[in-house]
Amino acid sequence: MEPIIEFEKFTFKYRSQVNPTLFDIDLKIYPGEKVLIVGPSGSGKSTLADCINGLIPFSYPGESTGTLKIGGKDPKKLGIFGLSKMVGTVLQDTDGQFIGLTVAEDIAFVLENDRMEQQEMFRRVNEVADTVEVRPLLSHAPSELSGGQKQRVSMAGVMIDDVDILLFDEPLANLDPATGKKAIGLIDRIQKEKNKTILIIEHRLEDALYKDVDRIVVIGDGRIVADMKPDALLSGDTLKEQGIREPLYITALKHAGCAIREEYRPSHVETMDFEPYKTQVKEWFETTETKKRAAEEKPVLKVDHLNFSYQPGKPILSDVSFTVNKGEMLSIVGKNGAGKTTLSGLICGFLTPESGSIELNGEDISPLSIKERGEKIGIVMQNPNQMISKPMIFDEVALGLAVRGVPEDEIKERVHETLKICGLYPFRNWPVSALSFGQKKRVTIASILVMKPEILILDEPTAGQDYRHYTEIMEFLKRINEEQGTTIIMITHDMHLMLEYTGRALVVADGKLLSDDTPANILTDEELTEKAYLKQTSLYEMAVKCGISSPSQFVERFISYERTVR
Repeated sequence: MEPIIEFEKFTFKYRSQVNPTLFDIDLKIYPGEKVLIVGPSGSGKSTLADCINGLIPFSYPGESTGTLKIGGKDPKKLGIFGLSKMVGTVLQDTDGQFIGLTVAEDIAFVLENDRMEQQEMFRRVNEVADTVEVRPLLSHAPSELSGGQKQRVSMAGVMIDDVDILLFDEPLANLDPATGKKAIGLIDRIQKEKNKTILIIEHRLEDALYKDVDRIVVIGDGRIVADMKPDALLSGDTLKEQGIREPLYITALKHAGCAIREEYRPSHVETMDFEPYKTQVKEWFETTETKKRAAEEKPVLKVDHLNFSYQPGKPILSDVSFTVNKGEMLSIVGKNGAGKTTLSGLICGFLTPESGSIELNGEDISPLSIKERGEKIGIVMQNPNQMISKPMIFDEVALGLAVRGVPEDEIKERVHETLKICGLYPFRNWPVSALSFGQKKRVTIASILVMKPEILILDEPTAGQDYRHYTEIMEFLKRINEEQGTTIIMITHDMHLMLEYTGRALVVADGKLLSDDTPANILTDEELTEKAYLKQTSLYEMAVKCGISSPSQFVERFISYERTVR
């Protein structure tokens, strides 16, 4: 069988760069295969994808040597239009992919360009909408959709042209765990039913492996480091060496001193054979202690019987009450559209509650303006580009102080001090545009920290970050929390983050507070995880399969151990 995608001794260098981004790539992908591409940020995996979908060289010019063939043809000769008939790409930022005023218009865009007869167009749109389960949404505007719905509409938009290759760029980045699972299930179904060739680029390896893939291609420093079957890859140390997070149950087995063997099928916790490991895992569990950090029982924030709706009769939050103690690190989790971001908006004063109260250090904050609240409660948005308004790093971090009329000498001192805490001091005179996404994220955190808030709220602090940058950001936040006593509240879809870094979590679903408990208890409660669109941790399933008497305690012990060895 001829490969549908073939790189041979392929090297690529962007026009503005001194060194190539891709070196000597040899890769063959065959029709109907499903291949997962992983690698740290800056490794070249997105460049590889852009070579396949034609963004390179048509949008991002550069020099290449060696050969690349898509469907046996040279992409340069096919042109961007010719390639678009063979490769469909679903971007990480789905908002950048919509052009229609309604979902139906958006899906039909390609067919309208091809001047297809209207009846046939309606039939094709309905058929593809059924495949990706968006038929009831056809009359909706794309802006009304949740993250998971937007992604399915994007999938429909590229599938309608009946392309042979579907390329997914970080399909899980903005989805809650259950919707992410559904997305991976849908991709799997499309591959099997429509016999498509599927390429998935993803940081969340364990979640991406929810359904089988034929191969995993690991890219590091512009080269292919590994191209293997999942079981073979997970049996070695390549992922760890490349700074890619292994599935949690694999890490737990390694902590217990187990050697991972390919024949035990380690790529899925559901089908892995844990029998050979039971004794070692039990022994590790019985001899490892759990260290708990006691939080100060001193309420800093109190939310009492809070109610809010954007439209009368359609509550977004109903009777929500909780207390946050000084110096706590807390996560708020739940499905897309559950009301988590609305809750942060109410705390910061961007929205006004219908009823109920919010207290800061025992005092009602409703009389305070957004500016006054901002001095005590800082919020860092998910996308740093929505927060940054100055071209230079120093000016961006100094902005809040300048607006408040702080003297220039004090501004300089506080900005430099904050930049040092954030690891950005060497870049103080740089333009923001020269920074990576992760560094920009730290600039936005610095611009809030410089105000010395008592509470820091972060919306998806690690979305789209590779494991190294994720760890960098989280260890940095942990340091601020421990050394400066800043109370940190994180809104997140990342179950790993919730488990590893926060001692307590609030679960919000359909506008109600379903649980206020430890992450380990939440992620080992089947009924709760199902209701809130979370995902039971694979550590729980592993503990059950290894015959551990208290799976929840096993999860606690693993997390405690991880914190001490990191």
